[in-house]
Amino acid sequence: MDKLKVAVGSDHGGYEYKQSIIKYLQTQNIEYSDEGTHSKDSCDYPAIAHKVCEKVISGKADRGILICGTGIGMSIAANKIKGIRAALCGDTFSAKASRAHNNANVLCLGQRVIGECLALDIVDIWLKTDFEGGRHQNRVNMLE
Repeated sequence: MDKLKVAVGSDHGGYEYKQSIIKYLQTQNIEYSDEGTHSKDSCDYPAIAHKVCEKVISGKADRGILICGTGIGMSIAANKIKGIRAALCGDTFSAKASRAHNNANVLCLGQRVIGECLALDIVDIWLKTDFEGGRHQNRVNMLE
């Protein structure tokens, strides 16, 4: 996991969790880039989603994490981008399955709908879970 590069971004509704996730990444010695926002001032989530997803698509990051109030807006914006498989996760089982079965390359979280400890558990599990491939690879290929 320490070789991963993760792009992280949030709008104003997810700013606090973004800061907590960055602290977690630092404790795990995971390389990251902070794609904004850099304050609690109102901003447009599609622009932040685009920045994070471009890092993933270009290979400058292996995975991305996006946080907004519910995670829904970030998920919709991210999944508009070719090659992105963004998963909105509110529980640890979904986080694990999104990686193991769907090879999700972007995790979306909602700061206003899940607790901070759960969000950090989701991030931890999502980052540590590998894609299983096999029969799941065929399904992921169909998404392209």
